[in-house]
Amino acid sequence: MRALIQKVTQASVDVIDSSDQTQRIAAITHGLMVLLGVTHTDSAHDVTYIADKITHLRIFTDEQEKMNLCVKEVGGHILLVSQFTLYGDTRRGRRPSFSAAAAPSQAQKLYEAVAQALRQHGLQVQTGQFGAHMQVQLTNDGPTTFLLDSIAAKTA
Repeated sequence: MRALIQKVTQASVDVIDSSDQTQRIAAITHGLMVLLGVTHTDSAHDVTYIADKITHLRIFTDEQEKMNLCVKEVGGHILLVSQFTLYGDTRRGRRPSFSAAAAPSQAQKLYEAVAQALRQHGLQVQTGQFGAHMQVQLTNDGPTTFLLDSIAAKTA
């Protein structure tokens, strides 16, 4: 499981419907924008690892301007969006291969499990719409961006 997390001052998700109308389905201020990719071998263990890392990663600054606080400590919110392209392989050819991305049914189940696990950590979580064409807007604060990969937990 991969999570691209960005510290944001604001983020939102609009969904485009079949008649090309946009509807805002989620918006946060001050917190983390999390793009989540799921692969075939992911399980409940990966959900726990990623949710715990997102919750406790100290990337917000304290009074001394050091990254020493987590999203929970600053009262930040989470905007979680499914992003299968995090498993896009661009090493060969000109078109990415997405064979490493999990099937939609598996990915949706684990994506929803991550959202629930974050909520169980006491965080306010909003989500995109799984499988929909979305427009994501954000203001990256810093800029501050990190890539988490649960494979690190399996090999450590």
